[in-house]
Amino acid sequence: MKLIHNLLLVGLVAGLSNCKKVIDTVPLNDINSATYYSNYTEMKAALTGCYNGLQKPMNVEWQLTELRTDNSKQGSPGSTASTNRDLSDLDMFIPSTSHQTIYTYWLASYNNIRNANIVLQKLGVVYDPAAGAITLQQVPIPVTEAERKQIAGEALFIRAYHYFNLVRLYGGVFLVHTPISAADAKLINRVPAADIYKLIQADLTNAAAFMAPLKYAQIPAADQGRATSWAAKGLLAKVLLTQNKKSEAAVLLQDVIANSGYGLQSSYANVFSIANEMNSEILFAVRYKSGGLGLGGHFANTFAPLGSGSAVINGDGDGLNYPTADLDTLTNGDGRKATLIATYGTGTAAKLYVRKFFSPVALIDDAENDWPVLRYADILLMLAEAQGYSPASIDLINSVRPRAGLPLYTSSTITSVAQFEQALSNERRIEFAFENQRFFDLVRFNSTFTTITSEQAMKDHFSREYLSHYKLYVAPAPTLAELYSYTTRDHMLLPIPQREIDTNTGLVIPQNPGY
Repeated sequence: MKLIHNLLLVGLVAGLSNCKKVIDTVPLNDINSATYYSNYTEMKAALTGCYNGLQKPMNVEWQLTELRTDNSKQGSPGSTASTNRDLSDLDMFIPSTSHQTIYTYWLASYNNIRNANIVLQKLGVVYDPAAGAITLQQVPIPVTEAERKQIAGEALFIRAYHYFNLVRLYGGVFLVHTPISAADAKLINRVPAADIYKLIQADLTNAAAFMAPLKYAQIPAADQGRATSWAAKGLLAKVLLTQNKKSEAAVLLQDVIANSGYGLQSSYANVFSIANEMNSEILFAVRYKSGGLGLGGHFANTFAPLGSGSAVINGDGDGLNYPTADLDTLTNGDGRKATLIATYGTGTAAKLYVRKFFSPVALIDDAENDWPVLRYADILLMLAEAQGYSPASIDLINSVRPRAGLPLYTSSTITSVAQFEQALSNERRIEFAFENQRFFDLVRFNSTFTTITSEQAMKDHFSREYLSHYKLYVAPAPTLAELYSYTTRDHMLLPIPQREIDTNTGLVIPQNPGY
């Protein structure tokens, strides 16, 4: 059951709700952040607001990640509509510094970091940037130490999750680890990415230690969907792997595999079924709830083909995230394809569309589907990446292939590092297609692989799609040489939102190279 708490708070935390199925509405119109956080129930409600705050960044994250890979493309290259042109600019790695989605994601992420910081401050959680360490101070709230640590662990996980996405998308960002005023915020400049990673690692290390290490089957139904010690360890492993700390990541991943109780679902489609939410493969997901509550997902309508009427989804589709022809070809003969990609229409009018987040909707933009953030299959394939080319790593790749109806790799089919890395890259590309993982994978491969780079992957993508897609853009259409020039590692980073730079008259905030 999903339980939704919808509370209105006047102050720094407002509209607290999360995605659970029993609705409990409690109006609290005359309190503020100074008086509200006084007991366990109120702290849990505040934490619920942090979970709800995950939705706003996720609603647009696909535009900043999947669209900027070889999996997806903007669906209407000849369109002059501002929405499509904005998507085109992201698709081609040439967004302006004032791009609205880039700012929307940034602002929504920092808003929820603020929410997490308030919860952590009230619980006495203090981060020391110099030491990269977290301590617990005494607080007057009447909670047990176990209750305090559990809430703090979940809030630390959420804060780390946001910062991990921000640092991978924007590079060094603002390090805000405690509630601050608007005036104080203007005194904070960007810090090196290494400092952000130091905070992320401290948050996740402590989150894993603070939260009860319950196995999957032991998690109470009321707590399904909340962060766990295992989710913190899995995400920390990805953080370490992103920094090319393979041996440290491997230890955590082996722990999750051996002790968490999570495991693969028997079928790929079952992982994403709305009748099977928070199953044994989902270590963490951003949750959505249909029913006209303002908590449903919009992805089914957003990804459905434009002009399909009600043939695909009630209320028509926007056609804003189309699978590439290359991914369509790559998934031929793969049992996962039916969950990933569908076709609307026939002949030359046929359109591919993303099917992964589809469920019937009574209302437009109000689907039930959760969005997976960390899955058990990811744990297995990350361990293969951390270990590198070896028989054990090949076995890990093979562990996710049977349910796709694919043959297993052997020592005779993978005989080199290059073949291993390509096999792993392809497996991750298909397994996590449209889950916003491919972009982060390509960037991480720049450090963890020896034969695959984000630049080459995107050059190959532009080459394959140029005549059928990018050359059709409204004048002036980009040349293939221009598209190649946009694939540099500088352009893998998004620009810092121009509004942050322009509105701070006290500091000079440096823009990312290339913008």
